[in-house]
Amino acid sequence: MGTNYDIPLKKLQDYIASEHFAGYDPYDILTSPIPFRFFGTYAAAVATQLHKRNPINLRPLLGIHKAMNPKGAGLLLYAYATLQAQHPREDYSGAMEYLFGFLRDHVSKGFNGACWGYNFAWASPGKYLPPYAPSGVVTAFVVKGIYAYYRLTNDPAALNLVLSSKDFILKDLPDTVDQTGVCISYTPFKKDCCYNASLLAAETLARCYSITGDESLKSKALDAARFVIARQHDDGRWNYSLDDKTGKERAQVDFHQGYVIDSLTYIQQLTGTELQGGEEAIRNGLEFYRTCQFLESGQSLFRFPQQYPVDIHNQAQGILTYCRQSLAAERSSKSGGRLLASSHASFAETIARWTLHHLYNSKRGYFYYRKYPAFTHRIPYMRWSNAWMLVALTELQELMEMKSNEC
Repeated sequence: MGTNYDIPLKKLQDYIASEHFAGYDPYDILTSPIPFRFFGTYAAAVATQLHKRNPINLRPLLGIHKAMNPKGAGLLLYAYATLQAQHPREDYSGAMEYLFGFLRDHVSKGFNGACWGYNFAWASPGKYLPPYAPSGVVTAFVVKGIYAYYRLTNDPAALNLVLSSKDFILKDLPDTVDQTGVCISYTPFKKDCCYNASLLAAETLARCYSITGDESLKSKALDAARFVIARQHDDGRWNYSLDDKTGKERAQVDFHQGYVIDSLTYIQQLTGTELQGGEEAIRNGLEFYRTCQFLESGQSLFRFPQQYPVDIHNQAQGILTYCRQSLAAERSSKSGGRLLASSHASFAETIARWTLHHLYNSKRGYFYYRKYPAFTHRIPYMRWSNAWMLVALTELQELMEMKSNEC
């Protein structure tokens, strides 16, 4: 049975296929032949920030070409594998095999296990990372896509990559350990405490545990979850990161709130463990997410409490988190689970409707980057916008079909 999302989902698939899974990225300025880094890391960072905010696409003039991004490819692979599982009569094998082949061929070299990074160099005022420098975040989303592909196909090469990723996380990513648990660093290049990055790495370990039954993987994943649960604020939010030397947090609250909620849910599901305080943390986190990071219309705030710009990644993550929590509530045996599932599903649809109305090009089938009060940034980024929305619409369609079949 069809849903209200069949047409935009199909048009988005057609658009992505027409682009051969490649596209521009908000952060791709350093792929230009213009040597921005010659003027120093700070200059490269400034160029990156100006470039991603510019609504006029100067990339062709700057010599920047559309390209495939490992994180984007991982998201797309996950979406196509999910679609294939939902609709066995359809054939997504060509897209899946192409994306898996790309990821297999673009494993970052020189590390203990399979890992992935962005296809472009990235600069901040104090840091420069070359193309394909791996991170726990990119690796987690790639592994999630390969894991979904493996479960569908039983491809041994996919299994090997999934299991190899644990060695990257265990051996290459530094840890911060205290009495509350462990925090896994974002990259191999610097020891840090970024909450969502640590949980995504832990989620990858939990995925490997679900295959191998290795209790040490389960233990570390749960320790990482405990560390983050202990840092939740009384109002339900999580800040972005912790400076372990000063104890100060970076107060950035955006789509990463959804990442944290999702990862805590997945880690408990994959390990078969209900963490002490875990469900309360998820419940309080969801309450903050809905009441403080979204308007009732389904429009997300950019970064709490800043309302604009409305970013497509915030919209996509909202759809995903409330879809996933609807399914989690439906599976729960607790009183009121079905009612809560319906509420979460309804809000996921509300976010989707706002997104389709304000950030969607219905003629071409792609999604815009950001909406400001006076204008819309309409460049269709493949990873940041369209890969995330393909995942979001795929999971929303799956949820709506399940609810329709129950009626």
